[in-house]
Amino acid sequence: MNPFIYQSLPTRVVFGWGKLSALAEEIERLGARRALILTTPEQQGLGEQVAALLGERAAGIYPKAVMHVPLEVAQAARVEAARLDADCCVAIGGGSTIGLGKAIAMDSGLPIVAVPTTYAGSEMTPIYGLTENRLKKTGRDSRVLPKTVIYDPQLTLTLPAQISACSGMNAMAHAVEALYAQDANPIIGFMAEESIRSLAQSLPGVVDNPEDPDARAQALYGAWLAGICLGSVGMALHHKLCHTLGGTFNLPHAQAHAIVLPHAAHYNREAAAGPLQRAARALGGSEASEVGALLYALNQKLGIPLALEDIGFPANGPAEAAQIACASPYYNPRPFEQAPIEALLNRALKGQAPA
Repeated sequence: MNPFIYQSLPTRVVFGWGKLSALAEEIERLGARRALILTTPEQQGLGEQVAALLGERAAGIYPKAVMHVPLEVAQAARVEAARLDADCCVAIGGGSTIGLGKAIAMDSGLPIVAVPTTYAGSEMTPIYGLTENRLKKTGRDSRVLPKTVIYDPQLTLTLPAQISACSGMNAMAHAVEALYAQDANPIIGFMAEESIRSLAQSLPGVVDNPEDPDARAQALYGAWLAGICLGSVGMALHHKLCHTLGGTFNLPHAQAHAIVLPHAAHYNREAAAGPLQRAARALGGSEASEVGALLYALNQKLGIPLALEDIGFPANGPAEAAQIACASPYYNPRPFEQAPIEALLNRALKGQAPA
């Protein structure tokens, strides 16, 4: 067996139907007394429900989280947390909201209780991202790792089927890239394969019947595993491209991940043949060369948009995005090559199957 290093992440996880009711108890476990509740503008009503649940422990609601955490939004949230004398944050929502909580924690050290309502996975990671001047920069810092995560499948029932599908494929991208990460290890490999299998099995059920409690719970379980993968090992080409598409072109995060994933996996099909064979098995196939096609077919089955141009990527975008990605590449089993990556993005732009 090859030598490896595995570092577990010190996050308390509470998983189960209706577990939002444990929020006040979990805040008390942290020794906190004034929680700033973070949401997007669209989920402010949910934030108000949480404030009512917490009573005097709620310091206030900050419903201004947006995609890709612009630096100016993060700075304003830090000021608000200090003004309200908050000693913890409750981030309820998806990656945008949890990302805002991380931006506050990085500056102030306030502990985060994350309550995911999507399948993004950010809640299980010490990874943060901030966007400034059209460039999204990411990093790792132990201060931003949520102290507690409450997974309540009931909170995902109102997530529309289309958003659920894209969010689930976003999570799957974490697991796929964890299989061929530079610091991959057997423990994360097992989690990644189980995550891919669980998401591939559950997401069609979520789309067919968004109120199916079993499908919702299994999808959230798969997303939790994917989040552990994302937080435990490095990512590669796929994530570099999606960070570029989000930070520079402001494309919606989950949709961009879902569309790019088949193409990025196909790009690595030979250089990461062994790991991608495991992904193929989890998707119902057998060979690494099939993974791109299997992921593309799953996107079709889920009704996910297949073309980046349909979510706002311009016709001249592939050239610029490929140049940006290659200027500061992540580790990848196959070297970053500008012309093939531009070709990959052109196929994704038009919604064509991986070549």
